[in-house]
Amino acid sequence: MKLFHGSNIEIDEVDLAKCMPNKDFGCGFYTTLLEEQAWRMAQRRAKIDGGSPVVMVYEVPDDLTEKTDLNCRIFDEKPTIEWAIFIKNNRDRRFSDVSSLECNLDCKYDVVIGQVANDTVGLLIRQFSRGTIDAEYLKKEFDFGKLTNQYTFHTEKALRYLKKVGVMYDKSATGND
Repeated sequence: MKLFHGSNIEIDEVDLAKCMPNKDFGCGFYTTLLEEQAWRMAQRRAKIDGGSPVVMVYEVPDDLTEKTDLNCRIFDEKPTIEWAIFIKNNRDRRFSDVSSLECNLDCKYDVVIGQVANDTVGLLIRQFSRGTIDAEYLKKEFDFGKLTNQYTFHTEKALRYLKKVGVMYDKSATGND
């Protein structure tokens, strides 16, 4: 299976210590099945941090989630309340129950797979966290949005299955945007 990672620099070797905390599925290396999504992230990173958009191509075994040495958390293709709570807990800098199965702040899951919480979903999750909307409203709103996917790697053990097989450069990027 091919996975893509968009960045503003070419990544020769993944260093989990350089990954940002408080992301959807916790601190880890984020990839996607969707090349277009990786390009959007690469362009965003280049615009924010400088550099030029670049997409790395990786391969992982098709049976990655069946590997007995990995603890994988897989969310449904459609968003669920459990998915939203998981994201809320990972994004919340004040969340402290790291032993909870509903977070990955301690990297208890080697690999997490699920939908990306885009800006609209992020707003819904914040409203749900504050009690402005209830779980039923949250679920109903999830059914309207088209979300993209993410495959995240949180441990060195998981990274051993990730093999870099290519790099694509944005030939139209000038760095002067």
